[in-house]
Amino acid sequence: MTRAKTSPNPDQPRGWVSFVGSGPGDPGLLTVRAVELLRRADVVVTEVPEHAELIRQVLDLPVPAEDETEPAGPEIVDGGFGEDGQPLTHAARGKVVVKHAKRGVRVVRLLSGDPFLYASGPEEAQACVKAGLAFEIVPGVSSVNAVPAYAGIPLTTKDHREVAVVTCGDKVDWSQYAGKRTLVLLSAVGQIGDIAKALVAAGRSPQTSVAMTRVGTTTEQATVTSTLERIAADARAARMAPPAVTVVGDVVDLRETLSWFETKPLFGWRVLVPRTKEQAGSLSERLRGYGAVPDEVPTISVEPPRNPQQMDKAVRGLVEGRYEWIAFTSVNAVKAVREKFEEYGLDARAFSGLKIAAVGDKTAQAIGDWGLRADLVPSGEQSAAGLLEDWPEYDEALDPINRVFLPRADIATENLVAGLIDLGWECDDVTAYRTVRAAPPPPETRDAIKTGKFDAVVFTSSSTVRNLVGIAGKPHTSTIIAVIGPATAKTAEEHGLRVDVLASRPDVEELVDALADFGAARRASLVEAGQPVTKPSERKPSARRRVRAE
Repeated sequence: MTRAKTSPNPDQPRGWVSFVGSGPGDPGLLTVRAVELLRRADVVVTEVPEHAELIRQVLDLPVPAEDETEPAGPEIVDGGFGEDGQPLTHAARGKVVVKHAKRGVRVVRLLSGDPFLYASGPEEAQACVKAGLAFEIVPGVSSVNAVPAYAGIPLTTKDHREVAVVTCGDKVDWSQYAGKRTLVLLSAVGQIGDIAKALVAAGRSPQTSVAMTRVGTTTEQATVTSTLERIAADARAARMAPPAVTVVGDVVDLRETLSWFETKPLFGWRVLVPRTKEQAGSLSERLRGYGAVPDEVPTISVEPPRNPQQMDKAVRGLVEGRYEWIAFTSVNAVKAVREKFEEYGLDARAFSGLKIAAVGDKTAQAIGDWGLRADLVPSGEQSAAGLLEDWPEYDEALDPINRVFLPRADIATENLVAGLIDLGWECDDVTAYRTVRAAPPPPETRDAIKTGKFDAVVFTSSSTVRNLVGIAGKPHTSTIIAVIGPATAKTAEEHGLRVDVLASRPDVEELVDALADFGAARRASLVEAGQPVTKPSERKPSARRRVRAE
């Protein structure tokens, strides 16, 4: 919907404001249009402190350094509070939006939930009309229906068709809600005791089901289910605090079977991922799918070889037809060769007639992103050993050249080279990149590692174990240790860590799935024992695991 006194073309930045609904908290609930506008924005006027992190996630911006004077991304303006620290009124927020729009820049006014539903969007849009500024409305997912949905509570069913939404900050005549229709209460936390009494006095049964969900749609979500008779006491016991959405009615009973978010096997687990953001993409995404909160901490830094001449010579040999095969044993190796090609002005055509091997699916994908196709990927174990299992012997009659180009890390083992030689091949084992220990993480991260504030850590190689311990110390004994394979498990045990989870095969998705299976079994055990479902980081000191020194 657009109303304007100037040009309505959104491609013209002058005097244009986009009122964008950010949803109730989960970044995944942003609309496609919302993401598009955030990417094009010059200024974003926020509403709550969490919006700055939301923008950083959506735009994939780096964490700003302390001495950074011009952070990447759009200018972020706090629309929630004024310079005096006091909350801004609707009118004051409208003035902030108008002020920046008159600068002739693209302004996104980011509002919680939906701009036109229990929000200040209408008042601020009217301020734009008064100032002669064009604007548009981009609806967002409202907490009214999103939070109950994430709590496993449908607001309507075939037997319950009526819903009333009540903002409890104003004086409410509760007698009009005496019937059986479902109620969605906003801003009810502090008044829930009085509200419950008023509803009972109006004729509602004291046993009417009630659910209160705080910070819904985020991994900090927590829900209390109770009755009108007991909700005040139960909410106090659970330390419920705003923001929260409360649902009153029979539909709350369906949560027992429809709760899907808070029952995820790793729900709310803070998981340490000792890999760079580029390396951890699919791993972290899979963790989020199971409800976890991944925290990526680089333990290695990839750098060019100290002496690039060996790599230069090998690439020239590749172009001149010196090799029958090139074997990539990591995504980093693909990246290193690709960067060298770009340096020389070469492209994928230089691989014509060359056979390509990849150690696993991820490396094959990196090759595919280059426009190439791997001729050989292990059919079994995705490792150097698995690659050797499928590698053909050199045959003078079939293979015109008997040489293999093997671009690898400086710390790579010799097993692959030895195996290829046994098969009759000659290898140019070339250092394509160096792996060096990364700088230590921030003090707060190191403290979280040592004191057990992480629920789990996933190790994807022996080097991640050695480097994490070296730069940050050993994970606390309450932290669940998950490893990708036997070699990594052995390294972890050598460093005094007890391995809880071992992937069925060396693959990051299998590793995450195994950790999720562990979390599901742990949850089921607690439920069966009648105990509250807690995270590993919430264990009592007496229950923490002790690791026997080797």
